[in-house]
Amino acid sequence: MERRHILCDRNKCTGCMICEFACSAFKEGRFDLDLSRIRVLRATPTMLDVVACFSCASRPCVKECPRGALRVDEATQTLALDKARCAGCGWCLEGCPFGAIGMDESTKTIVVCDLCQGQDQPQCIRFCPQQALSLHVSAVAPGH
Repeated sequence: MERRHILCDRNKCTGCMICEFACSAFKEGRFDLDLSRIRVLRATPTMLDVVACFSCASRPCVKECPRGALRVDEATQTLALDKARCAGCGWCLEGCPFGAIGMDESTKTIVVCDLCQGQDQPQCIRFCPQQALSLHVSAVAPGH
């Protein structure tokens, strides 16, 4: 089994947020940073980080969801959301240790990275002008 997630090279990232725009355009059909599944965080003017679903082995967000709206897609090993089951309670947001889950306030459902439905080159990586983003793949032992 593989664990796949997006990594950011902080030495290359300029904080341009093109990754966020590419994500929201691809996933929602519009440029809306609130609907991006990847976030550029600026702790200070010179300290940046990029956060997207880290594909935790323990999947605390899935465990916290009281309605079973989140699951792991067996084919892609990414999170899959059943919007019809999501009540917008936010328990998965609280369960995520990285703050990688957002809320679509208009629909009261969550937004979380699924690597563009398991693509080998998600849109955020494809459009990053500095090539600061990459897809990291690592093996996960069964049961983890």
